[in-house]
Amino acid sequence: MYANYIKREVADLNGTGMTLAYYKMALKPMTFEQFAKLCHREGGTDESLIVGVMSLISEKLALCMAEGFSVKLDGIGTFSAKLGMRDDVLPDSFEEGQRGHNAKTIMVKGVSYRADKGLIDNTHRKCTLVKGGESRIMKSKYTLEERIEKAKEYLRKHMFMRVPDYALITGLSRSTATIELRRIAQDPESGITSRGEHSQKLYVLRQK
Repeated sequence: MYANYIKREVADLNGTGMTLAYYKMALKPMTFEQFAKLCHREGGTDESLIVGVMSLISEKLALCMAEGFSVKLDGIGTFSAKLGMRDDVLPDSFEEGQRGHNAKTIMVKGVSYRADKGLIDNTHRKCTLVKGGESRIMKSKYTLEERIEKAKEYLRKHMFMRVPDYALITGLSRSTATIELRRIAQDPESGITSRGEHSQKLYVLRQK
């Protein structure tokens, strides 16, 4: 068996003008049932037992993370819950006079997973890679000035803008839109600034 890899173009992070690239595996979906059947064929363990154990692990893993535990499964990795604000509320801050959010506006937004080194090494040993093609960055038909104006036009109609919104209205890829919006927000003359951090970052019109 082998896996295809794709060479992908990435945005110029440092303004060097170079066309940068990274390599990504072309993923194929495998369902829970398919994985259980594979374990049954390779290990000889009853398929229903495999499904039962995996379901139990999933259920108890969720319970432990919900209680604030970081769970380490040897040979697999470490799991912990990631918190964030609900999508319908603005990010919190430590600005003086700003009222903080309460538990009702905070939710589990994802699960942080750090792979066990043994799992990484074992995957590498078993992996045979074959070139599967190239992927280039989407180019916008608008100039930077036109993209900024489109963003401000969007913000005049909406309270805030996220990276996917900017990517949609400008025709940029999400990775390029992320980098460009960050640079725009750092420029006081652009008329746009940001609030929040990381996945909670929002873009709003800069107050004069």
